[in-house]
Amino acid sequence: MKVSLFITCLSDAIYPRVGEAMVRLLAKYGVAVDFPASQTCCGQPAFNSGYWDEARASAKTLVEAFDDSDFVVSPSGSCTGMIHHYFPKLFQDDPAMLAKANALAAKTYEFTQFLVQVLGVEDVGASFPHKVTYHPSCHGSRLLGIKNEPATLMANVRGMELVPLPFAEDCCGFGGTFAIKMCDISGAMVSEKADHVLETEAEVLVGLDMGCLMNIAGNLRYRGKPVRVMHLAELLYEGVSAVESR
Repeated sequence: MKVSLFITCLSDAIYPRVGEAMVRLLAKYGVAVDFPASQTCCGQPAFNSGYWDEARASAKTLVEAFDDSDFVVSPSGSCTGMIHHYFPKLFQDDPAMLAKANALAAKTYEFTQFLVQVLGVEDVGASFPHKVTYHPSCHGSRLLGIKNEPATLMANVRGMELVPLPFAEDCCGFGGTFAIKMCDISGAMVSEKADHVLETEAEVLVGLDMGCLMNIAGNLRYRGKPVRVMHLAELLYEGVSAVESR
């Protein structure tokens, strides 16, 4: 099994610990992960802004970077959703590239999907004795249908109290370029999302996409609220490390 890490822009530049947590958890199950250095942005910001030629150039680079991989695993439902749903649209007039884009989509998984669907792992053996709430990001839940995988993994974390997030499926307001072009609306949406997080009285907010988590964390920090914000891969790895260090 040749598994490659698609780190995504945000995780690579701002949250590298998310990728480290993924690689270390996968190593626990005997999965060696490589990192094709030629990988780049999936092209989603350009695609969403209408610059399809520029998005196509990024997508072509990414397709070629993972051409020899058996599986591609990513910490982002948003970027994984871009590969699954919009790469084929970008190459609809190029049969050779369309075939390669479809092949990449078929072997690309969001991290929790890969753990549960491919490796058959539902319990990583983690312990995390904290009160936690979970935000399901729009692209992961809507484009990829991610729901049961993170729920199963979190249900098997020892000592963790998982508190439902009110209006959990409401968007956090990030939306990439949306947060810049319509900043007032975006700001109101993330404030509302942060209000709901605070309602839960959770110590930790967890999710699957660092774009959304960065947005919510920024609002919470602005208010001076001490809620810890983590990617689920980080929480699981920290929980596993706690058990193994005993």
